[in-house]
Amino acid sequence: MAQATKTRKSAKSNSSKYSKSMYLKWYEMMQRVRWFEEKTLFMYSQQKIRGFCHVYIGQEAIAGALISAIKPEDKVVTAYRQHGVALARGLDSNSCMAELFGKATGCVKGKGGSMHFFSKEHNYFGGNGIVGAQIPIGTGMALAEKYKKTKNICVCMFGDGAARQGALYESFNMAMTWKLPVLYIVENNGYAMGTSVERTSNVKDIHTVGDAFDMPHSAVDGMQVEKVHEAMLEAAEYIRKGNGPYFLEINTYRYKGHSVSDPGKYRTKDELNHYKSLDPVKLTEEKIIKEKIATEKEIQKIKDKLTKEIDDAVVFAESSEYPLPSELYDDNYLQEDYPYLS
Repeated sequence: MAQATKTRKSAKSNSSKYSKSMYLKWYEMMQRVRWFEEKTLFMYSQQKIRGFCHVYIGQEAIAGALISAIKPEDKVVTAYRQHGVALARGLDSNSCMAELFGKATGCVKGKGGSMHFFSKEHNYFGGNGIVGAQIPIGTGMALAEKYKKTKNICVCMFGDGAARQGALYESFNMAMTWKLPVLYIVENNGYAMGTSVERTSNVKDIHTVGDAFDMPHSAVDGMQVEKVHEAMLEAAEYIRKGNGPYFLEINTYRYKGHSVSDPGKYRTKDELNHYKSLDPVKLTEEKIIKEKIATEKEIQKIKDKLTKEIDDAVVFAESSEYPLPSELYDDNYLQEDYPYLS
């Protein structure tokens, strides 16, 4: 990828380039995310899950590509629509569901809830509730990787709404000046809460914001896992060569409202139905069967496995204990000799 080229078209997807194993991994992860989120909504309706909750339904191709395009050693930080990203990074369904239930067996001991998953072991750093907060955090993580002279990158993901935050511009300037190994990804699902991109910005192609910093950038169809994989992989390889950051816009869509309390009346049924015809999970399954990449029996085996996994996660969450009140202040850190504490 040439530094002088600020935009590029994603490489054309070609099923023959990818193995059966790769397709089944993609499909299994996307289906895991879809069913985990559908179960999450059902448990919320039963009042087993409470508080803020934002599901990833419709954006599963991004989670699928994450398992193949980047390395386990790479750091990932994202926003609060993050269950799917966490699962893609290797967090298990049990600990994620338990966290949603507010249980002590959750990935952050029941203290984070839907928006604040975290796992140092999986190099997953949230799940951040403040809009755009992860952008400077991710930039700092990339600085740490450069300082330590690793070949790792930081993948910093945010939504189209967060792309309006001033912290993005400050971070982009710093990342380009210091050539930091950070892949900025805007998951553009068309709406910041209930307001469309068209109503919030004169810049419809968000990735072109990179031009202001001479940051290489491009956009990709986020409803096709092959294309997302290719775009992520190409950008990551560019960064690993020491070229500095890259800005990737993934154009996707969420089928549900911004959160569980959002009926989504700001969009038409025709628009929603159009995007449902592009369902990344369904189309990937159809392609696997149609092109004889795997058999229907093999697909059913994956479905059976995931049905049990998600059902077991609910049982695990329901049978787990709540955190003890005495643990309220555990895992809160402070500098004991900080002068203003005395």
